[in-house]
Amino acid sequence: MAGIITALRFQKRDANRVNIYLDDQFAFGLSALAAASLKRGLYLSDDEIAQLQAEDERQKAYQRSLRFLAYRPRTIAEVRKNLRKHDVSDSAIESVIERLLEAGYLNDMEFARFWVNDRERFRPKGPLALRAELRQKGVANDIIDQVIESIDMTDGAYRAGLARAQRLVNVDQQDFRKKLASHLLRRGFTHDVVWPTVERLCQERHQPPDD
Repeated sequence: MAGIITALRFQKRDANRVNIYLDDQFAFGLSALAAASLKRGLYLSDDEIAQLQAEDERQKAYQRSLRFLAYRPRTIAEVRKNLRKHDVSDSAIESVIERLLEAGYLNDMEFARFWVNDRERFRPKGPLALRAELRQKGVANDIIDQVIESIDMTDGAYRAGLARAQRLVNVDQQDFRKKLASHLLRRGFTHDVVWPTVERLCQERHQPPDD
């Protein structure tokens, strides 16, 4: 593919990319940033072209990752999986991951805290469920351990149980206990937290309303 640059033309559909023509033939496209150092009459060897294309791949992958991160925080594993899905080379992926880490856009500890806090606020879950979710996101076990340790599982179980109890007003005491315990266990709370929570909600169920 080596040859002399005879034209550099901005793409009609993407003004941020430039088509490179070698010896009057279209050769490849580059980001405008990568093409900024090029000019007509410049000879490009095969190695130089390969370097330009590799840098272009890294830049496109980086921009793709920023868009992917714009919706919500992501883990390193999620970003890596997304780039592989778009056929980005392993070398480009690792370069992008390193750049995102250095810029502070990727941080698995911060992601784990975000994930757990979000669950705590809107849909409390126990440690078993949270561990499974974070592992699925690719978070390392040592990070999961640190984040899980900071959670007040008793409070989370109570709030999750209270929301469920309010929908069980017409069941008898035995079914109330059974359904409430099953609900909390499915949400990943452990037995040592579930049963005291069930007892607390059973007692509150029979307390007369305040005047």
